[in-house]
Amino acid sequence: MFNAITSLFKQLLEGEDLSGKNSYNPNLAIASLLCEVAGADNQINQVEREAKHHLVERLLELNEQEANTLLTQAEEAAKNAASLYEFTSQLRELSQETRFELIKAMWEVAHADGEIDPLEDSVIRKTAELLYVDHSEFIRAKLSVINK
Repeated sequence: MFNAITSLFKQLLEGEDLSGKNSYNPNLAIASLLCEVAGADNQINQVEREAKHHLVERLLELNEQEANTLLTQAEEAAKNAASLYEFTSQLRELSQETRFELIKAMWEVAHADGEIDPLEDSVIRKTAELLYVDHSEFIRAKLSVINK
């Protein structure tokens, strides 16, 4: 018993995942962030759904069926998530350029319906902060989408 408790504390101190499942899936994390921004204003219309699908296919180089499957999983993950950190923590290894492209994709989803809700803006802003995307890059991504 004492050895089991000692082992548990050692695992905690070393930062191991004790849930018994490997939750590292960057593609799911990216798709979930796109779902988070689409659902931020509690109104997901068809244009936003199509934008999410297209972006998942393009960013992750998936075919239509793979994108559908991933988005179904991502919508469930986003619905059950406690915070954006659950997703951003899995994306620490991304290059700055890839992080920029993710933030830009989030802006594309938010702007798909022609307007950016303040709640969508907030989700993207928080994601950019958690991914250490400079504010100037955050704005550059937004402007590149809005000025298309």
